[in-house]
Amino acid sequence: MSALEGLRIVDFSRFLPGAYASWIAADMGAEVIRIEHPRELAKQDAMFGADDNAEAAARRRARPTWTRNKRSLLINPGSAAARPVLEKLIAKADVLLEDYRPGVLAAMGYGYETLAALNPRLIYLSVSFAGQTGPFSGKAGHDPAALALAGALSRLNGLPTPSLPGLQVADVLTGAHATIAMLLALQARERSGRGQHVDVAMSEASLPLLIVSMGRHDDLATMPAPGAWHPKGGVWECADGGWLCTTDMEPRYWQRFCEAVGKPEMIPLQHDVQQHPRMREELAALFKTRGRDEWFALLSAADTQAMPVYSPEEALAHPHTVARGMTMEVAVPGQEPVRQLALPFILTGTPSAPPQAAGLPGADNAAILAELGLDETALAAAGAFSPETRP
Repeated sequence: MSALEGLRIVDFSRFLPGAYASWIAADMGAEVIRIEHPRELAKQDAMFGADDNAEAAARRRARPTWTRNKRSLLINPGSAAARPVLEKLIAKADVLLEDYRPGVLAAMGYGYETLAALNPRLIYLSVSFAGQTGPFSGKAGHDPAALALAGALSRLNGLPTPSLPGLQVADVLTGAHATIAMLLALQARERSGRGQHVDVAMSEASLPLLIVSMGRHDDLATMPAPGAWHPKGGVWECADGGWLCTTDMEPRYWQRFCEAVGKPEMIPLQHDVQQHPRMREELAALFKTRGRDEWFALLSAADTQAMPVYSPEEALAHPHTVARGMTMEVAVPGQEPVRQLALPFILTGTPSAPPQAAGLPGADNAAILAELGLDETALAAAGAFSPETRP
């Protein structure tokens, strides 16, 4: 039996920070129904481009890992005709997950107080840019802006000049924290019998990136300036254009590193700040004398903390990743399977659900509405699925 089998989630999320939590739940056996607003789908097409054929559209829908094992209900929450559908779903749900700007869902009639009256056991999980309260609660923003507000973007690349990250750091952090918060709220409900409003902010989910620095400095203004090197590690360009990362901060690893690269004289200089610029230059020149994999073999033999800087494709195809089962092939009807990530943890006694790629928006409308005892034709005639919304 999967860990969350029997749990019901109504998922209004549109982007990764919210959808991450419902992905974890769906893979662990929860029933997740995505509420897909026609207006939001049109907005995504405008941002990322629309597909010019059905096969491409189906593949784009199937590709994202975080849409796996969820059913789709294409419906307009702003339509009065949609209310009986959504209220029936929410009345029997354990969790409602949403990532609209604070107040938007409430304006459509689906705020926490209203739904808590409908279903007192409901966990109402709100994921937003800066939270439901506070001076910035009304602001919109995506991943890099959340890192900027958290004070993390200024140091994320380790360089004096900040830059846009090449990956979704705040999105994944927020999704992980939202998952933790959801499970904690469900556990609290086991004791109290009542649901609650869970408030997860992208900016606040990014604050733990500062946790180590806060543990080392009373005043973060005294931290070393970005770009300052310390022998705790480095990222080195090698002779073949590849890169190698080293993290030998512990004294015994630093000693092994220095001996392995032929620089034993650097062993006592690990904390000599005045010598660091010279040491860095020498090491940078040294690493350009051999290829990435040659350096990796040499340092691995010395049991130091070295790792090639793999490209995404190299990392996904790496024997270690494969051996751990961290990728999977997910079937797409009539097409080649898509590659997705497995859950980023292993429960040795609890299986995850068999992977099922997402279908097109509304693919599950008929089945979901039939389960609710509602007439799809009548709802369509009433405008429940049209993109127009009330003010």
